[in-house]
Amino acid sequence: MNTKTLAALFAGILLASCSATKTSGNDLATSVPIETSINLSKVENDKAPVVINPGRFTVETVSYHLPKVVQGTYSVSDFGKYIDDFKAFDYKGNEMPVNKTDVNTWVIKNAKQLDKITYFVNDTYDTEVSGRIGSENPFSPAGTNIEPDNYVLNLHGFIGYFDVLKNNQYKLDVTAPADFVRTSALQNTGSKTSEDGTITTSYFATRYFDITDNPMMYGNLSVEEFQVGNIKIVLSVYSPNKVHSAASLKETIFKMMQAQKAFLGDINSTPRYDIYLYLSEEKDESPKGFGALEHHTSTMVVMPESMEEDALAESMLETVSHEFFHIVSPLSIHSEDIHYFDYNNPTFSKHLWMYEGVTEYFANLFQVNQSLIDENEFYNKIMEKIQRSKTMNDAMSFTIMSENVLKAPYKDEYYNVYQKGALIGMCIDILMREESNGNRGILSLMKELSNKYGKNKPFEDDKLIEDISSMTYPSVHDFLTTHVVGDIPINYNGFFNKVGLEIGEGKIETNYILMNGAPIVSGDPQTGTIFFTDMVLQNSFWTDNGAQPNDVIKSIGGTELTMQNANQVLQGVFMWKPGKDIEVKLERDGKEVVVKTKTTPTYTMGESIVEKPDATPAQKKLRDAWLKG
Repeated sequence: MNTKTLAALFAGILLASCSATKTSGNDLATSVPIETSINLSKVENDKAPVVINPGRFTVETVSYHLPKVVQGTYSVSDFGKYIDDFKAFDYKGNEMPVNKTDVNTWVIKNAKQLDKITYFVNDTYDTEVSGRIGSENPFSPAGTNIEPDNYVLNLHGFIGYFDVLKNNQYKLDVTAPADFVRTSALQNTGSKTSEDGTITTSYFATRYFDITDNPMMYGNLSVEEFQVGNIKIVLSVYSPNKVHSAASLKETIFKMMQAQKAFLGDINSTPRYDIYLYLSEEKDESPKGFGALEHHTSTMVVMPESMEEDALAESMLETVSHEFFHIVSPLSIHSEDIHYFDYNNPTFSKHLWMYEGVTEYFANLFQVNQSLIDENEFYNKIMEKIQRSKTMNDAMSFTIMSENVLKAPYKDEYYNVYQKGALIGMCIDILMREESNGNRGILSLMKELSNKYGKNKPFEDDKLIEDISSMTYPSVHDFLTTHVVGDIPINYNGFFNKVGLEIGEGKIETNYILMNGAPIVSGDPQTGTIFFTDMVLQNSFWTDNGAQPNDVIKSIGGTELTMQNANQVLQGVFMWKPGKDIEVKLERDGKEVVVKTKTTPTYTMGESIVEKPDATPAQKKLRDAWLKG
């Protein structure tokens, strides 16, 4: 979520961003893989049949679960509510009694006689209301799609687990028409063609975590594979109207990941990384939560198909770069809460500032470090994060918020992990550069933590601050205890001063819909309309084109704007670039006002990060180590 959000937050309309079990006794007579199957050639009414064969139990009662929460979302998904016609059968083929004890749990007694269970899975995309994290639906990149030409198989939505068997191996058979393109990083153990022309592909997972951590995509896809250093990148794209393709995005992804690899250096990585991109038609039944969900070695991305090629490339760079950096954390550095994740009664680590915040910081820092953007562009990104963080509770302990992220009032502050969380990473980076004469930064700290722990050794949540303090400096310890564990707001100017910068006031380039961390539109639920706020007068593009406060936005580019589609349509406005032909219809005092023009750069007065007039050579040298070291 990580989730990673797109870079905008609208009033009441959130662009949703932005992912293991303890050893238990084996309750099978023999240690055999749990055999599971999904038959995509037998879909009825958008429901896919699933069969689970666990082997022979030696206990009297077992419980089967679909996840309530999946890693990386920090919200309740309740995948059990998408299950229909759940049945259990004994070895004689007779149906057995099943007791559904909650939305995600089925209890079966006389389990020694249990042969298999069967059920149908509804997809989540068809039922989305808002598509955002925290809504009643799973976040779209964590969801599922069942359509004739595309199947998004986030397997946690199809395959569950027995409470006593989460560490058992899984065998998964997926049957689909022969002309489907298939893409998954899960270990492929072979395939066979049936007389009816379908192909069944078999996969192997070492435990349930690997089922949830390896999404798949089937259907009418375009796929590109290429090497970035020692990592094989597999890019899979579903574009229903063939607007975009894996080939058209390949160069963007290649350059981005090449730069990321150069930035990371010799840190532990992965031999393969998968990127799945689903492009939404933005219809009523289409997914609406745009962003991405990280997995340890892959990411699932949902974006609007209507995006122009340059805008999509930029969004992919911003979104996927964040997700790729998750190979550092949580892949190589994670707590016991993640390593032993409980999908129905989860506990959460105190350190979202590291999992999501430092990851987001890296996703911005690498761009200036590898000269993909200039220093001013980087400063603007940091300033935006400062401004957005100020719209949330700046005096809340980050560790307490993280540990209680599913509960009020903390869940409403989750978005801040991408804002203040990234700024926490920046402050630690500057402190470490200062203390080490420019030689060490937060990336070197993450490498040291990765070497100490690694993907198979979790850290103890309560000891991470102690570990970091012993690896770094007293100033880092004081910062963490004061501003991360503690609830004292950060004075960012104090850190910028160390590198010869300061926050000043002036004319700055801004966005067409979001300024200084806040939207320039609002909504009226009583009338169902979206209108410009007083802030539109501070946006040079709109004032030059005559827009006024309280103008109701009737349509954008021929699409009527409603409360229901505002999330998607305004995301499109957020991605506008200078030189784009636009037509926006407004209503003012009952009369239509049409803005039909070509976009120009837009400006506002606001805070920006600038070089101090009296910056010393030592400060400039430290700044260079921070940005380019």
